[in-house]
Amino acid sequence: MENDVEFDEFCDPNNPRKIKYDDILAASRRIVGTIVKTPCTRAHMSDKLDMDIYLKQEFMQYTGCFKERGVRNTLLLLSEEQKKIGVISASTGNHGLSMSYHTTKLGIPCIVVMPTRAPITKLTKCQSFGAKTLLHGENMAESKHYAMSLSKEKKLYYVNGYDHPNVIEGQGTIGIEILEQVPEVDAVLVPVGGGSLLTGIAIAVKHLKPDTEIYGIQTEKTYSMVEALKRNERVRITIDSTIADGLAVNLAGVNTFHNLKTGIVDKMVIVKEDWVARAIMHLVEEERYVVEGSAAVTIASIMAGLFPNLKGKKVVCVLSGGNIDTTTLARALERGMAAEGRLVKFKVTVSDRPGGMAELCGLLANLGVTLRDCIPERAWVKGDVFSVEMKVIAETRGWDHTKELIELIKRKYKDCFFPETNEKTDKAPGARRGPCLAPNPVCMQK
Repeated sequence: MENDVEFDEFCDPNNPRKIKYDDILAASRRIVGTIVKTPCTRAHMSDKLDMDIYLKQEFMQYTGCFKERGVRNTLLLLSEEQKKIGVISASTGNHGLSMSYHTTKLGIPCIVVMPTRAPITKLTKCQSFGAKTLLHGENMAESKHYAMSLSKEKKLYYVNGYDHPNVIEGQGTIGIEILEQVPEVDAVLVPVGGGSLLTGIAIAVKHLKPDTEIYGIQTEKTYSMVEALKRNERVRITIDSTIADGLAVNLAGVNTFHNLKTGIVDKMVIVKEDWVARAIMHLVEEERYVVEGSAAVTIASIMAGLFPNLKGKKVVCVLSGGNIDTTTLARALERGMAAEGRLVKFKVTVSDRPGGMAELCGLLANLGVTLRDCIPERAWVKGDVFSVEMKVIAETRGWDHTKELIELIKRKYKDCFFPETNEKTDKAPGARRGPCLAPNPVCMQK
């Protein structure tokens, strides 16, 4: 096994590591002053969602993500000899940024291996922080294989971004901070990819305040940890494109799975990605926070109605990062608006004589509807050659306003078409609950 290129003594399936609270506490003291103690403030959307919600703002870290905690803790524990030789890791984003930034600060040589299709913005940021970046492989699996072969060849220390014990201990410092900032917290909601964030927080919080409920959140496309806990074995899943790319880990970590299956988490939850887009939009509009999809899953799960047992309770949602590119952000905002009936598209046939289109625009304006896009189609219109089919995208204030628009257009024009618009989708269950993990679930005692 040791001769295997991908063998990692710190993430060995035959020797998983038990994470201890004392080591998390030591990590918190070790990294103090070099990591931002991020705010945990009450959310404006608390009243609307009928919970006392507090947002742990890990996107306030210098590189925009919680990963800095685990990286800094791991680097500080290296031997002096290893600090001179250097470290290596494979990453498509946040872990690579944290490695680049903190190795430069500590004067440690660092190589970050990225897939050839890694986002240009992440690549250039890593380079600007000072790390040597290598592009290799079509995906993370190939990049990791190459990085680990280099680590063996050059004696570089490989840092697993979601499963190294020191990384997990560093992420657990968030749990200590949460209880300092919100001592009476009833539940903590945590995004889950490889599991280091959930594992660290759960161990810290359960040690300090055992009656606190801990929930792990994944999406319908990034459910590797849910599947592993359900089958009681690590299962490799296929992950297509996802809005929560920070959670796109297709195989749960060795150490994270080993610790989580002991019952320190009350429940795992899977939320639909449409709700994640809506959560991103609401965080921008109501909290003025720009977060990535993997961070928004916690708020998304509440919006989707998954936690009726937490109504009226103090709930902390961990917003794990804010590294979302502008294209994804724009798409998420539009998807969110469409899901809530604030963007509507329709076709309507109007007169192609002077004033025909102006009349349509006037109707929309009088109703207070904003015209976002309008494309005339003349060649494929049946019947009257003096007619034109307008493909319209309009912005409304919500479902009630959209209904007014539909009724007005249908009353005024005989030839119109609206795709099925049903506000019930706004209230439909947005996820399914994963397996219950606690031996005596707190949430089931209420």
